[in-house]
Amino acid sequence: MDLVSMPVLAGINLAISIGLFFCLWLVALRLKDASFVDAFWAFGMVILAVTTYWLVQADTERQLVLVGLCSVWGLRLGLHLFGRWRRDGKDKRYTNLFARLEPKGFGFARASLLFVFLPQSILMWLVSLPVQLGQYGSGIGYLAFAGIGLAVIGIAFETAGDWQLEAFRKDPDNAGKVMDRGLWRYTRHPNYFGDFCVWWGLFLIAAEAPWSWLALPGPLFLSWTLLKWSGAPLLERSLAASRSGYADYVARTSGFFPWFPGKSL
Repeated sequence: MDLVSMPVLAGINLAISIGLFFCLWLVALRLKDASFVDAFWAFGMVILAVTTYWLVQADTERQLVLVGLCSVWGLRLGLHLFGRWRRDGKDKRYTNLFARLEPKGFGFARASLLFVFLPQSILMWLVSLPVQLGQYGSGIGYLAFAGIGLAVIGIAFETAGDWQLEAFRKDPDNAGKVMDRGLWRYTRHPNYFGDFCVWWGLFLIAAEAPWSWLALPGPLFLSWTLLKWSGAPLLERSLAASRSGYADYVARTSGFFPWFPGKSL
């Protein structure tokens, strides 16, 4: 039997999310750096999935699958991003954001709280709705099996893309060059495409649970973020300015969904 109702669960998880990111903001104030927040976006998803499992305690196949897949995805991605932050230091996206806000009267403390940590806490809660609401109900049907397959493909795709990019960057001969090998030959953003598959897969698993349509804003918002807002568009503007061959790569390579490469300019 469920220990808490769905509205109570959503409220508890939102409070946990905001509390977690408030604590991270305090760490950022000490470090004068917010770049580590991306890693804890992934770790935070795992925290919400496990918290939901403990609160709902339905002990169903769907619960185990949702928590398991979310944990594999989140722990791998979080460790990858945390390691990258430790190695590379401050993320230019955040330093540029703070530089734009400073003339408007936003110091680091206010800017990082209002434009990074508070929004991310709410958005993490929103995107993770499938692994929260999907843990109600029992049994796994054909739709859930399709979701499992899609999520596994997404995890594998994202992992391979990240591994290929890391190997490319470690080679000093590739300095200043555009990564266009492996999965990056078929899509300019294999890691973002992997995220897309994971969260739509988790939504399909959740879709067989009661009131699961309430979780739809999660993958919809993530898709919009990756395709139109802070994912691919923001990264591509930065790469276009720093990589001389990037325009040619854009011309011949699919922007998001994998496809065979076209001809160069």
